[in-house]
Amino acid sequence: RRYLVMALTLCLFWNTFGLSAAMDSKPNILLFLADDLGIGDIGCYGNSTIRTPNIDRLAREGVKLTQHIAAAPLCTPSRAAFLTGRYPIRSGMASSNGYRALQWNAGSGGLPANETTFARLLQQQGYTTALIGKWHQGVNCESFNDHCHHPLNHGFDYFYGMPFTLLNNCQENKPPELDVALQAKLWLYSQIITLAVLTLTAGKLTGLISIHWKIIACFTLVGSLFFVSWYSSYGFVQYWNCILMRNHDITEQPMRLETTASLMLKESVSFIKRNRHGPFLLFVSFLHVHTPLFTTGKFLGKSRHGLYGDNVEEMDWMVGKILDSLDKEGLKNHTLTYFASDHGGQLEAQDGSAQLGGWNGIYKGGKGMGGWEGGIRVPGVFRWPGVLPAGTVIDEPTSLMDIYPTVVHLAGGILPQDRVIDGRNLVPLLQGRAQKSEHEFLFHYCGSYLHAVRWHQKDSGTIWKAHYVTPVFHPPGAGACYGKGICPCFGEGVTHHNPPLLFDLSRDPSEAKPLSADTEPLFDAVLRKIARAIEEHRRTLTPVPEQLSLYNIMWKPWLQPCCGTFPFCWCDKEGDSTQIF
Repeated sequence: RRYLVMALTLCLFWNTFGLSAAMDSKPNILLFLADDLGIGDIGCYGNSTIRTPNIDRLAREGVKLTQHIAAAPLCTPSRAAFLTGRYPIRSGMASSNGYRALQWNAGSGGLPANETTFARLLQQQGYTTALIGKWHQGVNCESFNDHCHHPLNHGFDYFYGMPFTLLNNCQENKPPELDVALQAKLWLYSQIITLAVLTLTAGKLTGLISIHWKIIACFTLVGSLFFVSWYSSYGFVQYWNCILMRNHDITEQPMRLETTASLMLKESVSFIKRNRHGPFLLFVSFLHVHTPLFTTGKFLGKSRHGLYGDNVEEMDWMVGKILDSLDKEGLKNHTLTYFASDHGGQLEAQDGSAQLGGWNGIYKGGKGMGGWEGGIRVPGVFRWPGVLPAGTVIDEPTSLMDIYPTVVHLAGGILPQDRVIDGRNLVPLLQGRAQKSEHEFLFHYCGSYLHAVRWHQKDSGTIWKAHYVTPVFHPPGAGACYGKGICPCFGEGVTHHNPPLLFDLSRDPSEAKPLSADTEPLFDAVLRKIARAIEEHRRTLTPVPEQLSLYNIMWKPWLQPCCGTFPFCWCDKEGDSTQIF
């Protein structure tokens, strides 16, 4: 009996003091973020046909979130929210036009320099920080080398990867993916401005119009910009956008997709080895599983879901190799590991009958849809052996924005006091010390337009969701916007609801049965509560420059990153240095 008492005492001591000691030390932080991965694409979330043993292992050894929500249904704004812990509308990364993501490396928009990322705060706490993979938060502001939006200007000590995002344009023999509507607008504006310049010039020469030549010259310059942007969009996208960088230096222009995965993996493993004495932050931002789904030969044809499944399985293999490197360096128990996707899978990504986008499980909608669950509910897995209880499932609402305060807390940092931080520290919830999420309301934007609001009624546990705007599916009833490529946020392509569509996600997670005053006694009270929350939320918003304005997303030759002498941009500094794992 005495030995039993001693054993129980030791267990109590460990639970009280051992856990505290583990928390007091600064863990390494390893963040995996997939691109366009659907919540239904991996085994631990119910997929039985795509093999993801390494991501599934993370879930078995850690905590799985079932209601993990992206702050936006597209990559640029979602990743801005992830990095800053703030809704994209607060940083100007939410668009009021039809272009909700950056279109060019040579645009002037991007994550503003006055936004403080979690990488910056961890850097201040002595962490060595790195981003490997996709950025898509802009590069330059005023010149081709000011790097105002670059990762190194946002708290990362090291960057290797794509400043932009993968596109079909990055691979030969694929249909172009750059927005066709944008190309048409650029051509239209070019024609209108050219006509205006010719009219003004003729009027000036004949004396019919009194105007300074400087004004005509300005019109000519603007028209030239539109024309060059239109012309470049047809043949130069691969050279302008599909590049690899190491810190500020371009290493491949255009990038060679057949070696990219190996390069990313090599860089990730090398960073962990170099910084094994820590603490470090490694953000592995996968190019997988965005189209064109370039997959190395080792994985082609190996899955049961065509090219998309092959690409998911290759990404999972990369996750496993990086986790193996943690084990090899003895860092597994001293590293918080996280896996998620930036938003839901793209239903409209198809090649004939082949589906090239992800599966969002039981949830309606997908990428680009600001309100429907399929566009914003994503995988969310945490692992930290000895600190987070293994095999735990949490159904409470959480957000990708929560990563910001969570990792800052673990690093011993202090959140900025001069701005609103929308994320919440997840540590108490992940450890089981808290049973409820700190989020009462989550606001679901499509660009800068509020489409839906989620209310977590904590006393009852009910999750209410009100849709004020929903996309018009094309064709009708199809569940996506197949005729448009991606669903719009405003205009004729959406339906406004008054009263809003109301769902109880606790009972109807697929959002199949909207409630009414006749079927739900609390209908009016719930909508009044949500309306008051919207008013309070909007009072916290302040006007900021829109980073995704038409001017900011326009291609500008003086901002183009170029390896060589512009416009002859080409280089391959990687050569045959790639190690195939």
